[in-house]
Amino acid sequence: MTTFSQDQTVPQAAPRRAGPDRRQLVRDFADGDRSQVDLLGGKGANLAEMTKLGLPVPPGFTVTTEACRDYLERGEEPQSLRVQVTMALRRLENQLGRRLGDVQDPLLVSVRSGARFSMPGMMDTILNVGLNDYSVKGLADAAQNERFAWDSYRRLIQMFGKTVLDIPGERFEEELEAAKARTGAQSDVELAAPALHELVEAFKGIVFDHTGREFPQDPREQLDLAMRAVFDSWNTDRARLYRRRERIRHDLGTAVNVCAMVFGNLGETSGTGVCFTRDPASGRLGVYGDYLVDAQGEDVVAGIRNTLSLEDFARLDPESHAELTRIMRRLETHYRDLCDIEFTVERGKLWMLQTRVGKRTAAAAFRIATQLVDERIITRDEALARVTGAQLAQLMFPQFDAEAERTLLTRGMAASPGAAVGRIVFDSATAVEWAARGEHVLLCRRETNPDDLEGMIVATGVLTSRGGKTSHAAVVARGMGRTCVCGAEEVDIDAAERTLRVRDTVLGEGDLLSIDGSTGEVFAGALPVVPSPVATYLEHGLDAALATADAETAELVRSVDALLRHADQARRLTVRANADTAEDATRARHLGAEGIGLCRTEHMFLGDRRVLIERLVLAESADARNAALAELLPLQRDDFTALFEAMDGLPTTVRLLDPPLHEFLPDRTELSVRVAVARATEAVDEADERLLAAVERLNESNPMLGLRGVRLGLVLPGLYAMQVRAVAEAAAARIRAGGRPVVEIMVPLVGSVMELHLIRDEIDGVLTAVAETTGVPLTIPIGTMIELPRAALTAGRIAETAEFFSFGTNDLTQTTWGFSRDDVEAAIFAAYLDKGVFTVSPFETLDGDGVGTLVRMAAEAGRATRPGLKLGICGEHGGDPESVHFFHEVGLDYVSCSPFRVPVARLEAGRAALVTAAVDGSL
Repeated sequence: MTTFSQDQTVPQAAPRRAGPDRRQLVRDFADGDRSQVDLLGGKGANLAEMTKLGLPVPPGFTVTTEACRDYLERGEEPQSLRVQVTMALRRLENQLGRRLGDVQDPLLVSVRSGARFSMPGMMDTILNVGLNDYSVKGLADAAQNERFAWDSYRRLIQMFGKTVLDIPGERFEEELEAAKARTGAQSDVELAAPALHELVEAFKGIVFDHTGREFPQDPREQLDLAMRAVFDSWNTDRARLYRRRERIRHDLGTAVNVCAMVFGNLGETSGTGVCFTRDPASGRLGVYGDYLVDAQGEDVVAGIRNTLSLEDFARLDPESHAELTRIMRRLETHYRDLCDIEFTVERGKLWMLQTRVGKRTAAAAFRIATQLVDERIITRDEALARVTGAQLAQLMFPQFDAEAERTLLTRGMAASPGAAVGRIVFDSATAVEWAARGEHVLLCRRETNPDDLEGMIVATGVLTSRGGKTSHAAVVARGMGRTCVCGAEEVDIDAAERTLRVRDTVLGEGDLLSIDGSTGEVFAGALPVVPSPVATYLEHGLDAALATADAETAELVRSVDALLRHADQARRLTVRANADTAEDATRARHLGAEGIGLCRTEHMFLGDRRVLIERLVLAESADARNAALAELLPLQRDDFTALFEAMDGLPTTVRLLDPPLHEFLPDRTELSVRVAVARATEAVDEADERLLAAVERLNESNPMLGLRGVRLGLVLPGLYAMQVRAVAEAAAARIRAGGRPVVEIMVPLVGSVMELHLIRDEIDGVLTAVAETTGVPLTIPIGTMIELPRAALTAGRIAETAEFFSFGTNDLTQTTWGFSRDDVEAAIFAAYLDKGVFTVSPFETLDGDGVGTLVRMAAEAGRATRPGLKLGICGEHGGDPESVHFFHEVGLDYVSCSPFRVPVARLEAGRAALVTAAVDGSL
């Protein structure tokens, strides 16, 4: 199985290889296929695959991820790389009959990144490599289009300057805007050849001003520097941030794809586009995409111009559109999935520049998976493998209330669904700052770029005035499940003035805005939200969800139902819920819980019952203590009776009191102040004086490792006996009433088998007494939580007394790492994530290498002592998708999590079973 590792390998300088380097670090597109994705990266492998299929792919070659890793480790390219690139370039030149950067009909190439896992917009691309002051004229002559040649040259200098030479992109944008202003052009396509020639000179001046040298005129130098820049882009801040979020390893490296240029900026018969074989936002059948006339590929994803639809493309160029449609169907059939495709049309000739399995929203993932099953393209097992618990959780998010009053400002493209409400911010830094202080923010931009990633992560939603469904904003938002509306043309965003204008309405930074990523609607103010149809289905059943659903929503709900039921059939793990009240238990059953894995009895002592705990603590004699316990007994019994009724027929694991008693007492500082004031005014309150003395007596430097759990039961006579009696009497009452309570008692924080022996003697005595008194035979297993490293290490001995184990991974993580969760999350986690100490909080996803090893050891040792020992987990890791796979692989019997995470755990438990079956060869 795959689980995340907290320990990141720190790259060390690799020793220089002895002897000749015979590794094949460069491969032609014609020599690979998609099975080589680890070596060629996703883009290179798929370019090779399309070449193998005979599709119109410009020829080129891929520099492997192995070369990148070597470069990142050593700080220099492998010696053999330059030679291998020369040989590949020569083959490409011979194939096309042109030379890189030649003064007559020059060969130009694109240099593009291509990692193992798709990272849209996070790494670098340079187009038109090979142009210089001489070859630009040859390109103009060969194309018989001077404007095209100078446009291509200014694009190269702009991309190269920003990407390779680290010149701020704003400098080029400012010069471009100035050129448009001088000539009265509304967009860059309206700039004529003379204006573009002047712009090239201005761009070259920017390069000289920032670097102290002229723009490189040697085509091979351009190529080498561009490839190195792509390697370096693997470790940019935005790339590392994206990988941390997506849990992609930092040591994989990226491939570099060098491809012969084909040109979409050759006039009205040329263009570039991005398309999907199905709608990646909704999952609707049909082809979807964006097209730009007289443009190069980066113009579409950058969102700098609003795009045409594929229907518009069909009217402009029916032959190319028909060929594209045939290729889209062929690729979807070949990959058996939604495909994301980049293409260029050069003077009526269609070229395929990239394909990959497309990123999609959660709703699209479920709908497409079941559509492909219905079309007999994939199996139901494959469909289940293509959706995730994280996507299901997204579908449970609320939506805008359709009945609420609203002020519609405008509509854009529905790029990524959801209902997002927040305060307007106009840049990534402000979004991060405001979100850190607890504000919900909406990031509003003309168009986003990769540098906006941090802001997109913290924002509730993203709104752009430019770009289409394949723009950077749309692709990244869909990938991270963030609500997004893009291409809202009526929205005029002035980031400098911090205003957003829609016709006569002007909103400023901090004003509230609501966006609907499912419809593309933008509303003024904050709209109320209601439960999503999927949440309604999960809580109230299929009929309730379908009662008010439109056709598209009904298809989504049925898709979720079909795949969740298949997961239930496939999974081995039982899924329970953490619930402390009858209401929570009832909700958990509706959500599919098959029992309660953790009933925290301390929650039953909150509110008005705190005074009873105070009396217990203040008791100065055994009689006073017993009186306080006697008063608590019926209240606890009633709690358990209601709980057992709600979970009738399903297991309910009751954890005896765990936290230290001071948590139920008044705050020490506040009480000390109150007593001090009373003493100063000679208005002494004897009750407060006694209470303060008790609080002082119970005060601990580190209460989470102090008097709590089983220690509390051993030190405070009668406390656990009272709780066990309440459990037993409630179970007996349910049995007499015809119920079928399935009760388990769990002892917390055991570190020694002797602790469990001692407390079990007391528990067994109470159970026997209740059975004799009520005349009802009681079979109540006694188990323990494994939440201390010592318990895990001595699990074989503890299993002699415990009839089941439940891993308390929250505390086990704290005690294994030596973390105080309340302190370290704020103090060090941001730095640890940034420095790569771990890729995700160990309280969010189980640390498989450390805590996971203890879980595995304890499970094996416990079952060696007591074969068939029931094993579960009741920390919040039980609802974390990645952790569920680990618990399945280790052999636990059940996971338990909060009620609302039960459906997620059910789905992931089914997916985990399929992974195991595939590995075992039984699938």
